[in-house]
Amino acid sequence: MSELYDTDVVIWSERQAALLRRMAAGERVNDQIDWANVAGEIEALGISDRRELRNRVRTILTHLLKLQVSPATEPRAGWCETILEQRAQLRTLLRDSPSLKPTLPAVVGEELLEAYALVQASLAYHEEQPRLDPAALSYTEEQVLGPWLPEGSG
Repeated sequence: MSELYDTDVVIWSERQAALLRRMAAGERVNDQIDWANVAGEIEALGISDRRELRNRVRTILTHLLKLQVSPATEPRAGWCETILEQRAQLRTLLRDSPSLKPTLPAVVGEELLEAYALVQASLAYHEEQPRLDPAALSYTEEQVLGPWLPEGSG
């Protein structure tokens, strides 16, 4: 069974799901289930959701920082649109995986450090001088999730 896992995980997962349903119905198919890989895939789902949370928060933070520190005028509307889209996706993720919500304040704090570095690199790449020091800014969970945008964003 693990050979199929190594060659086509989609077919493997469909077969494993069917076996688990048969087992739930009382059929004895225990010996046909690829337990090691099933456990690994279940664990990977949680890891994937945590990674998605971090990526979406980092993107929101990066764009909030750009709105506040970049002197550029042209991409501002695009940054706002990205923030709105990422917030919508983040709300969906938190609705589907509510156990991630309590981790949000810590994730915001941790990802802010990454966002600082990304914004500073972006400013340097575009040869822009920041209007403010990005490292002097911070954001709350509410500012990341809610409708808030920095003054003069649009």
